[in-house]
Amino acid sequence: MYYDPSILYSYSSIMYINNEIYYGWFIRSLHANGASFFFLCVYIHMFRGLYYGSFFYPRQLLWSTGLLLFFLMIVTAFLGYVLPWGQMSFRAAIVITNLLAALPFIGNDIVVLLWGGFSIEDATLHRFYALHFFIPFIILFLSIIHMSILHEAGSSNPLGIPLIYEVIPFSPYYILKDCLSIFIVIFLSLYINIAFPDILGHTINYQIANFLVTPPHIVPEWYLLFFYAVLRSIPNKVLGLIAFIISILALLLIPYIMKNSIIRSSAYRPLHKIFFWIFIIVCILLSWIGGIPVMEPYLYIGRLLSICYFSLLLIIFPLVAYLDKLIYLFYLKNNV
Repeated sequence: MYYDPSILYSYSSIMYINNEIYYGWFIRSLHANGASFFFLCVYIHMFRGLYYGSFFYPRQLLWSTGLLLFFLMIVTAFLGYVLPWGQMSFRAAIVITNLLAALPFIGNDIVVLLWGGFSIEDATLHRFYALHFFIPFIILFLSIIHMSILHEAGSSNPLGIPLIYEVIPFSPYYILKDCLSIFIVIFLSLYINIAFPDILGHTINYQIANFLVTPPHIVPEWYLLFFYAVLRSIPNKVLGLIAFIISILALLLIPYIMKNSIIRSSAYRPLHKIFFWIFIIVCILLSWIGGIPVMEPYLYIGRLLSICYFSLLLIIFPLVAYLDKLIYLFYLKNNV
């Protein structure tokens, strides 16, 4: 109701919301910091699925729709990051949209279409604002499809085995568990928004966008630092964009390159458990590298971690699944 998507008034309208509207600072911090909590819950959900093997048959389509939802969340978060028109927002918009120019044949046309011209201007903010408002409705629709597929395929469990008779009723057990989780998230969110409303934002983004000044280090929000580290680990624009796309496609390909294991859960797969926690450490370190300026030795550490990320997802995890299967069959053969 108060935001004005224009180069001249976008930043000042944000300041007006924060300083003049009753509880405007609180509503805006709920919106901005709520994205962080939303991504945190989604990351926990994804890593839990990787740990317990929730992506195996018959839930490949469920995993794929979840990854599509995740990609749309990334796009929506990026669009929202640009709208305050701070110094970091403006530079992030230039960097990310210019990456699309690396696409062959149609890249430059896509960039001009997004910008609404040959440079970032009022038309760009209008389009980003419209997309930031519209894409969540697509996310909502896909969420309904995601839950419908879950209802069709059935939920997995920490044991990783199909349960037909000894199932746990949704009410009251899961309702109480989910209510506890929701209460914890709401409590932490309110605490952050009231006590430290600006702690998750970048300080440079509280400066109005300046075309003549470039920040020494351009970074996205914390929940996108991981992909940003993979993107900038390769100095070539085209190869960096390909690495960024593959970093998401690698997650999408997991159900198809990891054959259906007899034992799904990592609770009974010691090799997979070890490499899973190594993968978590690699992702955390990549996020740390993404927030550090590009300099030695962090540049080479980021490249090494990117290689580890792709190796774990595309080579080691499928190989470990096959070895776990052989170990289990060998154990059965010698104990039956």
